[in-house]
Amino acid sequence: MISSKTLIWGAVSLALVLVGVSVSRTGTATTPNPSVGISLPIETVADYVHAVIEADRDVYTRHVVERMQSKGIVVASENWVEKNTLPLPAQFLMESGRVVAKKGTKIRYRLISLWPINTQNAASTEFEREGLGTFITQPTRPYVGFAELEGGRYFQAIYADLAVTQACIGCHNAHPTSPKRDFKLNDVMGGIVISIPLSQ
Repeated sequence: MISSKTLIWGAVSLALVLVGVSVSRTGTATTPNPSVGISLPIETVADYVHAVIEADRDVYTRHVVERMQSKGIVVASENWVEKNTLPLPAQFLMESGRVVAKKGTKIRYRLISLWPINTQNAASTEFEREGLGTFITQPTRPYVGFAELEGGRYFQAIYADLAVTQACIGCHNAHPTSPKRDFKLNDVMGGIVISIPLSQ
């Protein structure tokens, strides 16, 4: 009869082998087989990164900013550092992009717009301007291409950034330096550009 300990080790070993790691019966991890792995098209990788960025911002917007403001606990403001408030959702995304840039992965992402409140968020290349222009007719498909950045070749994808909450619309429509003040729910406000380094 097989012992429960043997069954557990067998199940754990099988699970780890499926993800490319093997474990000896003593519990020592061995070097994964370099031929075992997941190969994905770069477009799919960009889609995954975008999905995580959007989910994080959506949760922050709905369950932190809007919830805290509706309860009168704390507000989000443009000068959040000086005023000791929450960052606006767009600032949250930009700050998280800066943190990712410091991690050494070379993956970059940021918000861009044809109508930025902050001029640092303006489309800065022809590729970015063209990408934002396509969202007028095709906001559901990312605009993709390749670029030389930081001395290397990168895949870039721009995803439409939509006005999904009233808070986003209200901020942009009322801001004194906003170049566009007639946003409506689900309008394209700009884009999220994701840059992923390609192996040499």
